[in-house]
Amino acid sequence: MAYDHPVPFDHVVPAHWVPDLLLSAAARHPAAALMDFMGRSFSYAETLDMALRAAAGFRALGVGPGSTVGLFLPNCPHYVIACYGAMLAGARVANFSPLYTVDELCTQVEDSETDVMVTLDVKALFPLIDSVRRSTRLRRLVVGGVAEMLPGTKALLYRWFKGSERATVPAGDQYVRFRDLLAHKPIDVPRERPSLDEVALLQYTGGTTGLPKGAMLTHRNLSVNAGQVNAIDDQPDAPDRILGALPLFHIFAHTCVMNRTIIRGGLIVLLPKFEVKAALQAIERVQITALPGVPTMYRALLDHPGMKKMDLRSLRICISGGAPMPEQLRDAFVAATGAKLVEGYGLTESAGVVCTNPYATGGKIGTIGQPLPGTEIKLLDRDDPAKLALPGEPGELAFRGPQRMAGYWRRDSSGIEADGFFRTGDVATVDADGYYSIVDRLKDMVIVGGFKVFPSYLEDQLYKHEAVKDAIVIGVPDAYTGERPKAFVTLQAGATASEADLLAYLNARVGKHERAVAVEIRAELPKTMIGKLSRKELVAEEREKAGG
Repeated sequence: MAYDHPVPFDHVVPAHWVPDLLLSAAARHPAAALMDFMGRSFSYAETLDMALRAAAGFRALGVGPGSTVGLFLPNCPHYVIACYGAMLAGARVANFSPLYTVDELCTQVEDSETDVMVTLDVKALFPLIDSVRRSTRLRRLVVGGVAEMLPGTKALLYRWFKGSERATVPAGDQYVRFRDLLAHKPIDVPRERPSLDEVALLQYTGGTTGLPKGAMLTHRNLSVNAGQVNAIDDQPDAPDRILGALPLFHIFAHTCVMNRTIIRGGLIVLLPKFEVKAALQAIERVQITALPGVPTMYRALLDHPGMKKMDLRSLRICISGGAPMPEQLRDAFVAATGAKLVEGYGLTESAGVVCTNPYATGGKIGTIGQPLPGTEIKLLDRDDPAKLALPGEPGELAFRGPQRMAGYWRRDSSGIEADGFFRTGDVATVDADGYYSIVDRLKDMVIVGGFKVFPSYLEDQLYKHEAVKDAIVIGVPDAYTGERPKAFVTLQAGATASEADLLAYLNARVGKHERAVAVEIRAELPKTMIGKLSRKELVAEEREKAGG
């Protein structure tokens, strides 16, 4: 079986204390730009200096080994500085999603034992996290400002025109300004590194099944996975300017945008949130070469009327993850940009990435590619995971490798088998060339009269209809068969297809047991925090209807 990545499967990626990624890169090319934020450039040397100062500031707040520093931040320089600064101080980091509710944030603060939280003085963040502080163990909020990271003129304009978006930060010992954190003298880098198997990051799962669980990602997990992703680049010496539009608080971007780019000595162009116009302008202005995203991002870029006027020829490689990429969308984006667009696969418990298609060839459309170097995969029988799936049959994907998490924080680490493989819950197939394809999620399968129906197959059929933009298929209760598939779609701009038309189109292309009971057209479909389509809200709606 061929292995199509540019390094052999047994290529060993060295493990590091995560701060050493920044220390090493800053030593190699101190003057190179690491971050671009709204036109201001931060060099590697400057970023390292601020991270060392932040580490001293954290230590002054009592942060050290055994402490947890929370990050409640969008993509901004504060995130990179605080993340590396906290680890330099000996602490672990916990990511907090700005999309969480107060109750979810409170639960995560208590579970992660977070006493210090870093945030911004914007109305979208500060009042929410301050309310969490008042009812949890949080002792201190370290509060930054967007203007302090902008070039002079832009900082002034921001204060003038964006002043209404800033929150008032009260006086008191419980509030520390980010600039005061950086006012400390840089710490000395410790001579002895901590164990690489200490927890560096608590990354909480999406919570699709019950309360979110914190995946314990060690320094080994994070550094090796970033190194694995870097090792499969077929042009290791090519200029590297990556668009940081995916949220760094999500593991995909944390590994593939931040840590991997720092290993390469590349430039991260930080966007506080994904806005199509701003993303297109950044690609053209900085001549972005790499663009990690999810399918909905690529669709949004294609749909923007200004895209045709932009010069996007600098794009070299685009990586799609989080959800299957419809073939038509991939072909349209490649035709519009000339870039290579490959799919990959990973999850929180893998520190980011398990598989990806090779960059040089583009791999195989519709697959998640081949495993990263040193990553083993096996397919388990869906009904009896103690057995392997029969050759040629779909099975539950299980993996092991140096990027596999240490376990779940303060919880039973179910899913990790005795031989070190982690059961992902994703159903996959593998072809003769060693390329894997995700068929579906075990929990998403619809059972129709005892027959298993894969929602992704029905979604693929709907995407072939020229009027369909996005599609989600779920199971809804049925008195006779137990469940039946139901589809939810959004339409392309100007399309006029009816629900009856789409239902007839779909059911003519699937087996009798796979036929949907309905197709519902909506103006928009629910999405997760990184922009991929989400089933759980629709499942909850349908269950409520059935209960009624």
